[in-house]
Amino acid sequence: MKLVTIDDVRAAAERIRPNVVRTPLLAARWGDRERPLWIKPENLQPIGAFKVRGAFNAIGAVRENSDGRDAVTDVVAYSSGNHAQAVAYAAAAFGLRAHIVMPEETPEVKVAATRGLGARVVLCAAGQREAVAEQTAHDTGGVMIPPFDHPDVIAGQGTAGLEIAEDLPSVRNVLIPVSGGGLASGIGTAIRALCPAAKIFGVEPELAADTAEGLRLGHRVDWPVGDRNRTIADGLRSQPSELTFAHLQQVLDGMITVSEAEIRSAVRELVHRAHLVAEPSGAVALAAYRQGVTPPGDTVLILSGGNVEPQMLRQILAD
Repeated sequence: MKLVTIDDVRAAAERIRPNVVRTPLLAARWGDRERPLWIKPENLQPIGAFKVRGAFNAIGAVRENSDGRDAVTDVVAYSSGNHAQAVAYAAAAFGLRAHIVMPEETPEVKVAATRGLGARVVLCAAGQREAVAEQTAHDTGGVMIPPFDHPDVIAGQGTAGLEIAEDLPSVRNVLIPVSGGGLASGIGTAIRALCPAAKIFGVEPELAADTAEGLRLGHRVDWPVGDRNRTIADGLRSQPSELTFAHLQQVLDGMITVSEAEIRSAVRELVHRAHLVAEPSGAVALAAYRQGVTPPGDTVLILSGGNVEPQMLRQILAD
C-alpha cells in the first residue's frame, strides 16, 4: 500500500494556499510549566474545521486532472458534518454541484450549514451513509470525495502538520483527534518527516476507542455503530480505513482515550481560558493533555473544529 509522503503534503500546501487559512499556533500560558502548551485552532477555518484542507486538495486535484468533455461538474461526499461543509464550501468555490449524504442523527447546526453553502443534502439511516453515497454518485455521475480514505484528503489534512513544523520546530508532543484517521495520518506524516524527535499521539473517546484497540492488536477492529454513537464527540464516531490505519501504524507513538466528563471539561476550559469555541470532537486533545501522560516539552494540541450546537454548548458550560 502506497502511503502519503512529505512531498505529497508540500504539494497539497501549494494547491490549497489561496483558499485555506494558515492557522496560527496560540500559546496557552495557562498550560503546565514542564509541557508548554500550544493550540492549533482549526475552528478558525472558513467552515469551522480542519476538513476544508483535505476537501480543497482533493477537489483541486480532480479539477487539475479533468478537462473538456470529461470536466467534473458534480462531487459527492458522506459525512457527519464537518467534511460535508468542507466539500460543499470547496465545490461552491470551484463552481461545482455538491451532493452530501449525512446521517439522520447529525446535529442540525451542521445540516443547516451544509445546505447554506448550496449543497443538496441527502439524509440516511445510521451506518448507511457510504452505501447511499455510492448510489448518489452513480445517479449524478459525481466524483466521490471521501472524508478520510483518500491520499489527496490525507495530504491536505497534513498541511496543518507542515505549518506546525514551520512554526515550532522544537515541538515534542502533538495531540491529534482520531476518527477515520485522515487528520492524524496527514499531520503524523508531516511531523514524522520534519520533527523526528516529536512524539505523536492520537486521541479518542473511550466510547469510540476502536483505533486504540486496533493498534494494540495490530489490526483494524469493528465496533458497532450503536456503541460508537454513545459519545458526545459526534465527529469521532467513524473508524479508520485500511489506508488510514496503515498510516497510523507508521506515524503514531500511542493512543490516549478520554472520558465523556473529560471531553466536556475540555470544552469548558477552551472557552474560559483560551476564548475558543470547540465542539466536543475538537476538544479531545486538550482532555488528553490534562491527563498528564505525555513527555515534557513543547506540546501542540489540534483543536480540530468548533461546530457545536448552541444548545449543547450552553448545557456543557452550565455543568
